[in-house]
Amino acid sequence: MTIDEAWLKERAGDLTAGILFLTRLRYGPATPLNGAAIARAAWAFPLAGVLVGAIGAVVYLLGYKAGVPPWPAAALAVAATMAVSGCLHEHGLAATIDGFADGASREQKLDTMRAGRIGVYGVCALALSILLRVSALAGLGAPGLVAAALIAAHGAGRAILPAFMFFVPPARSDGLSAAGQPPRESVAAAALLGLLLLILCLGLGPGLVALFWLAIVAALLAWLSVTQIDGQTGDVLGAVEQASEILILLVALR
Repeated sequence: MTIDEAWLKERAGDLTAGILFLTRLRYGPATPLNGAAIARAAWAFPLAGVLVGAIGAVVYLLGYKAGVPPWPAAALAVAATMAVSGCLHEHGLAATIDGFADGASREQKLDTMRAGRIGVYGVCALALSILLRVSALAGLGAPGLVAAALIAAHGAGRAILPAFMFFVPPARSDGLSAAGQPPRESVAAAALLGLLLLILCLGLGPGLVALFWLAIVAALLAWLSVTQIDGQTGDVLGAVEQASEILILLVALR
């Protein structure tokens, strides 16, 4: 096997790992995933997001062609993206909000996040997240605009995760977030893919606006995570994705 063939095989393995980790889609032989493999595959997170967004766009288009009004069509599209991703990021959002709002100590917050039970704060955060995404897509209306917004939101929303994993230390000594830091080249590749998706799907101006606000939101969430629990966890990464996804959809409305 030549060097190029070996490199392509490794990148294909990374793409498979990224899709298997971030979605419920399964194909090919079962591939065991660990923290190191996921960190190495971080560059492929935006591509997994593109797949999720494209599936949501197809569902919206089918509803639109069937005469379904924009609001229920948008709800079906968001439901499809949640089903494909296994509500991975929604769970992280709810757990993070519950954890940060509950308990006086770092340990109590982490215990609440790990427990997996959704409290009032988490339910409210989920409801707001779904409402904002559905209303943004319904406001766009046209299937082409919805498809572009979904692909940008899910692709670029996941592109920011490798950088967050790289710059924000893990809050726990165990768990996926503590098993490995993404290589610099993976962080850079994911960031470049995210930027390209924003510009291609939203246009140069809106894409740069989205990038600016994504940087602000990521910095705020990084600061909040460090002050609350001394770092990031998998749940925090889910919250980062949700905030980024919502932000991009709102920018697409402008």
